Amino acid sequence: MSDILNQAVDALNAKLEGADFDGSAKFAIEDEGAIVMDSDGARIGDDDADVTLSASAETFQAILEGEQNPTTAFMTGKLSVDGDMGMAMKLAGVLS
Repeated sequence: MSDILNQAVDALNAKLEGADFDGSAKFAIEDEGAIVMDSDGARIGDDDADVTLSASAETFQAILEGEQNPTTAFMTGKLSVDGDMGMAMKLAGVLS
């Protein structure tokens, strides 16, 4: 497994702790793989989800570290969203 994916799963699980996230989301990371996040936590996988967010590994890492605002990344084309936009907005609140 990719170190980037493993580190991302750990970071996402830490952000999910105590958060109110009741949907499912998939992060498709270019050249790395995918992470699925739902009420059970984050894990490496490619399951179907309410919303899929796609970005480069650099953009995804910057979002996780708080250096890149997810909404700004979307508006500037660094992050693409496919699926439930409301769920994407809810997820942005968890990641902030």
